Amino acid sequence: MIDIKGITKSFGSLQVLKGIDLHIDKGEILSIVGPSGAGKTTLLQIIGTLDKPDGGQVCIDGVEVSRLKSNKLSDFRNRHIGFVFQFHQLLPEFTAIENIMIPALIAGTSKSEAREKAMQLLQFMGLEERAQHKPAQLSGGEKQRIAVARALVNDPDVILADEPSGSLDSKNKQELHQLFFDLREKMGQTFVIVTHDEQLAAITDRTIHLKDGMIIHTETPNQEDNGEDTTGSI
Repeated sequence: MIDIKGITKSFGSLQVLKGIDLHIDKGEILSIVGPSGAGKTTLLQIIGTLDKPDGGQVCIDGVEVSRLKSNKLSDFRNRHIGFVFQFHQLLPEFTAIENIMIPALIAGTSKSEAREKAMQLLQFMGLEERAQHKPAQLSGGEKQRIAVARALVNDPDVILADEPSGSLDSKNKQELHQLFFDLREKMGQTFVIVTHDEQLAAITDRTIHLKDGMIIHTETPNQEDNGEDTTGSI
């Protein structure tokens, strides 16, 4: 599904990623953890084509996205990748259903079709009664569910989430975490999640540990730590 080979990235004299090799299977829920400054968000942004690596390549579903030109890259991102951020980033002047519709409209979907798909997602989230509410009228958990629905509206191959439950209370965290697994079961979604939340990392299919720009080890359920990997590969 996603193949990452030899990814490096520097900002000035600071090398943030030092040769990352990683394969992510279709339908996998993968978490990326590590201390601040380890390179987690930078890696996520490179996978999501929001930033370009200095070296290496990223292939998503057989497409080497690092070679795409700007206009084709934007189109690929819109159609194949969904994003969920810590602070939802809903547009305050639009209603819940309008926020969900925006990526579909950008992709050229008709307004009626985009609205129908957005309502289906609202119903799946149990939020159809909140369709006409603006973000200021929604709870934190509701906002984040709307953000997840927005990420799903174009049926992307992968959802990339950066600290998606970081601003939520315990109850809403648990509900959001369960939602990811429900979506994987219903829609076959692949999730790559950067998180500091140990509870979330513990229930994902695999956890990648980053430190100083390298993958130092990986954990899977019911397995012991695989040990340090100084090459940054798994």
